[in-house]
Amino acid sequence: MSEDEVPRLAPLPREDWDEEVRAAIAAGFGPDAAARLFSDEPDTPRMPNALATMAHHPALTGPWLAYNNVLLGSPSLDPRLRELMVLRVAWRTRSRYEWVQHVRIARGLEITGEEVEAIAGLRDTVAWSELEAAVLAATDQLLDHYRIDDATWSRLAEHLDERQLVEVVFVAGTYTCLAMAFRTLGIALDPELADVPAPAMPRGPG
Repeated sequence: MSEDEVPRLAPLPREDWDEEVRAAIAAGFGPDAAARLFSDEPDTPRMPNALATMAHHPALTGPWLAYNNVLLGSPSLDPRLRELMVLRVAWRTRSRYEWVQHVRIARGLEITGEEVEAIAGLRDTVAWSELEAAVLAATDQLLDHYRIDDATWSRLAEHLDERQLVEVVFVAGTYTCLAMAFRTLGIALDPELADVPAPAMPRGPG
């Protein structure tokens, strides 16, 4: 078991979801999705470990979920570009929870196993498009220097509008923050992630 799978803070049990927690979940997911999570029916969806752990701080969780839903549910960036960035962040920060979760999402966006391995540096670079290569370079620069350099910014600006350029920075920053939380809090993989065919992550820092 890796270091980020030894919970320092256990997910908040369903029986401990008070009104504040339920309000935060409803604010983050919307009333229809929240109603399904609150249902007592046998097929009620399971709350992911990450969100159930964040529920210890409902005043933060509700606004955070609403914010993150902009990046996931109504993005200006193409979802494939977003997932290339998230995978690079997850691999470099050694966040296994984020890595496996987003390998699963990436497969649904037709990001190939070879491309996933290339993001992790486990095979020679694949034939990225000019924009994809620029997005990955921007992600590395944000992780290393907290700023996209002028040459990479210019390449991005040839393909992306102003809203998308802003979103590039927020995707990298958001998922770096989440990786810090997942590793520090010790978020264990959810059962449905156990069999995701994701390249094994080395131990220790990237």
